[in-house]
Amino acid sequence: MVTVAHPRTSSPAVPPGPVRPQRPEPALRRLGPNWYSAVMGTAAVAVAGAALPMGPAGTRDVLGAVWALSALALVTVLVARAAHWARHRDRARADLLDPAVAPFQGCTAMALLAVGIGSLTVGGGVVGEHAAVLTATALFAAGTLTGLTAAVAIPYLLVTRGRVTAGDASPVWLLPVVAPMVAATLGALLVGRVPAGPWRGAALLGCYGLFAVSLLAVLVILPLVTLRLVREGPPPLALTPALFLVLGPLGQSTTAVHKLADAAPSAVGPADAAALGSFATAYGTVALGLALLWLLPAAALVARAARRGMPFAMTWWAFTFPVGTCVTGAAALSARSGAAAPAWAAAALYAFLVAAWVVAGTLTLRGLTRGALLAAPSAPLPATARTR
Repeated sequence: MVTVAHPRTSSPAVPPGPVRPQRPEPALRRLGPNWYSAVMGTAAVAVAGAALPMGPAGTRDVLGAVWALSALALVTVLVARAAHWARHRDRARADLLDPAVAPFQGCTAMALLAVGIGSLTVGGGVVGEHAAVLTATALFAAGTLTGLTAAVAIPYLLVTRGRVTAGDASPVWLLPVVAPMVAATLGALLVGRVPAGPWRGAALLGCYGLFAVSLLAVLVILPLVTLRLVREGPPPLALTPALFLVLGPLGQSTTAVHKLADAAPSAVGPADAAALGSFATAYGTVALGLALLWLLPAAALVARAARRGMPFAMTWWAFTFPVGTCVTGAAALSARSGAAAPAWAAAALYAFLVAAWVVAGTLTLRGLTRGALLAAPSAPLPATARTR
């Protein structure tokens, strides 16, 4: 892939006199929705850790502290993004119409929902069980509404205003459509708290509806992403980590069907619950197999990009939350099937997740303190430059 800069134009004559220094651009102006990925990655460490068999003493407390950090990060980013919309509305509107930025709007919902899942799994030890349930319920409502809105609005804007084609397909297109699947996972954890009877059955059916809607959209986008990669070759170096985003819907869908199958016995009859459990095992086996099939070439392409000088960017957070979904999915599959292989895979992926979180978090903090991550991009080179 080759990018060509715009043609040069002659510069107008500058009248003599003192040159006024250019005012620095406000930092919040460049605060895009991709910053929610840091919240998602931090919450993934807590949620995925809770899905593994209990580790050494004190592990639960550590995971609770990580969840609290993700909740604090969520509040911080929500406030910063609200200020971004209030002070830089022109930039915020432009981001909605930018095909490269708009899909990241789906991260808002997934950040809300990821922290909500963590609230139920490890947050009780931090804020108390009652407060954890209330927090998860509120985040489920906000995240589901935001996620469904993004899943409909962002593809619509990409098609009608972004003028994208199949050749522009990118793994980031998956971000807005995966949010309902995360909502289905959190909803499954809350189903048991709905009054028994028709209401609980309706809640379970609604969560399966969220799962199905998201899965259908993923099945449309994934072939386009694969075809684009085969035809065009590796993405630009800075975007190479985004290849790991494909793991997200595969791991999250596996997690969702298993959590829904766990909730089924209290909402439907024994025969239906058994059928849903069998479906979860079969689906999870196939989905995680596809995730492994994608992981190997994606890792090879990332290693190739690293050798060529892949720079740090917020895309590095793609090494965290998609991997976390595979951890929770593999752990759930192992628990239901009794197979040891998924458990070992979950443990290995979790070790990678923690390492990636430490690296991405450290470099993000360094980029923030130095102002590099929120700085305006430099002007393009006036000559043809290869991006990979």
